[in-house]
Amino acid sequence: MGGRPSSPLDKQQRQHLRGQVDTLLRNFLPCYRGQLAASKLPRVREHRGPLTQLRGHPPRWQPIFCVLRGDGRLEWFSHKEEYENGGQCLGSTALTGYTLLTSQREYLRLLDALCPESLGDHTQEEPDSLLEVPVNFPLFLQHPFRRHLCFSAATREAQHAWRLALQGGIRLQGTVLQRSQAPAARAFLDAVRLYRQHQGHFGDDDVTLGSDAEVLTAVLMREQLPALRAQTLPGLRGAGRTRAWAWTELLDAVHADVLAGASAGLCAFQPEKDELLASLEKTIRPDVDQLLRQQARVAGRLRTDIRGPLESCLRREVDPQLPRVVQTLLRTVEASLEAVRTLLAQGMDRLSHRLRQSPSGTRLRREVYSFGEMPWDLALMQTCYREAERSRGRLGQLAAPFGFLGMQSLVFGAQDLAQQLMADAVATFLQLADQCLTTALNCDQAAQRLERVRGRVLKKFESDSGLAQRRFIRGWGLCIFLPFVLSQLEPSCKKELPEFEGDVLAMGSQALTTEGIYEDVIRGCLLQRIDQDEETEAEREGGACPRQPDSGTQIQPLCPPPSRGTFRS
Repeated sequence: MGGRPSSPLDKQQRQHLRGQVDTLLRNFLPCYRGQLAASKLPRVREHRGPLTQLRGHPPRWQPIFCVLRGDGRLEWFSHKEEYENGGQCLGSTALTGYTLLTSQREYLRLLDALCPESLGDHTQEEPDSLLEVPVNFPLFLQHPFRRHLCFSAATREAQHAWRLALQGGIRLQGTVLQRSQAPAARAFLDAVRLYRQHQGHFGDDDVTLGSDAEVLTAVLMREQLPALRAQTLPGLRGAGRTRAWAWTELLDAVHADVLAGASAGLCAFQPEKDELLASLEKTIRPDVDQLLRQQARVAGRLRTDIRGPLESCLRREVDPQLPRVVQTLLRTVEASLEAVRTLLAQGMDRLSHRLRQSPSGTRLRREVYSFGEMPWDLALMQTCYREAERSRGRLGQLAAPFGFLGMQSLVFGAQDLAQQLMADAVATFLQLADQCLTTALNCDQAAQRLERVRGRVLKKFESDSGLAQRRFIRGWGLCIFLPFVLSQLEPSCKKELPEFEGDVLAMGSQALTTEGIYEDVIRGCLLQRIDQDEETEAEREGGACPRQPDSGTQIQPLCPPPSRGTFRS
C-alpha cells in the first residue's frame, strides 16, 4: 500500500518514448533558442526583393535576391526561386556596426581614405574596375572592421524602401544590449566600460553596439587595428581602391576569427556566470540591508575626501556646458516624441472616422490592422526617427570636448524610445477598445467610446513620455560627462581609494568594490546637476517632466540607465 505502482510500459516502450522526447527537444530547442534571441529585439518587417551586388573575384555587378529577416539579419540568394525553395544563401551578415551610404561619390571618398598613402593610384586601374562604372541607385554598407557590401536597386523607389529597411535592421541589431532589462546585460556593458577605462580609454563611443560577442570583438579590433594596419597594409597587392577593397577583405577575415573566439569564450564562461549569480543570490539577499548601510558609510567618507577636487572639476569643466547639452538632449527627445504623439492621434482619429462610416466593413478591419502595425511601419515612423537625427551635429559638437563619440548610439536610443512608446500606446488603445466595444452599440455610441479611449491613451502617453524623457536625459548626460570627470579625477582622487579597501573587504561581498562606490559618488553628484538643469530647461519650455519614478506604466530603459548603485549614493 502506498508504494509506487510499476510502470504499465515495458522497456521497449519506455525507450521509444525517450526517443520521442529526444526528437522533440532536438527539433524544439533550435526554435526556442531563436525565440529567446528574437524576444530581445523589437519586430522588424521582413523585406525582400531583387538587387544587384558587387561580388566575385574580380568584383563584378551580379543580380541577386536579397532578404532582410525579421531579426535584422541580411541574406542574399542567387535568385528568387532559390530563396522560395529553401536553398542555401550565397551569403549573410548581421548588420551590427554597418553604416549605409546611398551616394557613390561619398562611398568612393570613404574608400580612398582607407589607403590614403596610395591616394591617386586608382587612376592607374582599369576604367571599369571597382565602382568606376556609375551606379544609379546604390546601397553601400560600410563597416570599420568588415568587408563592405555594395548593392544597387533598379529604381529610386526600391532604393528608398531598402534604405529604410536596412537602417531599421542596423538599429535593431545594434541596440540589443541597451534595450535588454536583464541585469547581466547591464553588468556586461559596465564591465566593458571599466575594462576600457583601465586601458586608458575614458570617452564613450559606439563600441558597445551589438551582442556581447560583437562588442568584445569591436573592442579588440580597435585595440589591434593600428598594429594590423602597420604590419599588413604595406604588403597588400594592388593600388588605390583595389588595395582598399583588399584591406576590407583582410579585416573581414580577422573580424570573423576574433568573433568566433569571443563567442566561444563567452559560451565557456556561461556555467561560471550562472554559478556566480546563484552564489551571489544566496549571500546578498539575507544581508542586503546591512551591505547598503556599510556602503553608505564608505560612500560618505569618500564623498568628503574627494569633494574639493570633484566640485572644482564640475564648476570649471562641466557647469559651463551642461545647460547646452541638457537643452539639446531635451529638445531632441521632445521633438521625436511629439512626432509620435501626432501620428498616434491621427491613427486613432482615422479609426474613429472609419467606424462611423462602416462599423463592420473590410476597410475598418484594414484600418485596425494598419493601426496595430504603426510602430513597425518604417516609412510612417521615419517622421519620428528624423527628429532624433536633427540634433546629431549640434550635440556631437557639444559632447566631443568631453571625449564622447557615441552619437550613433544616442540617436539609436532616441529612435528606440520613440518606437517603444508608440508600441505601448497602440497596444493600450487596442486593448481598451476591445474591452469597451460590443455588438450592442450603434456607430455613434461606439465612436463616442473610442473618443474616451483616445483621451485615456493620450493622457497615459503624456505621463509615459515625460518619465522616458527624464530617463533619456539622465542616462545620456551621464554617458557624456561621467567618463570625462573620472578621467579628470584619475591623477588626484584615484590614489585615495586604497585607504578604503580594508573597509570594503570587511563587508565580505563581491557585489561591492571601492571603485564602484567611488563612481557612485561621482555619478550622484553629476545627476544632481543634470536634474537641476533639466528642471530649469523644462520650466523655460513651459512644463516640467514628471518626477515620480513609479507613476504610469514601466518604460523599458531604451536609453542607458544609471547603474543600480546610482540612487544609493
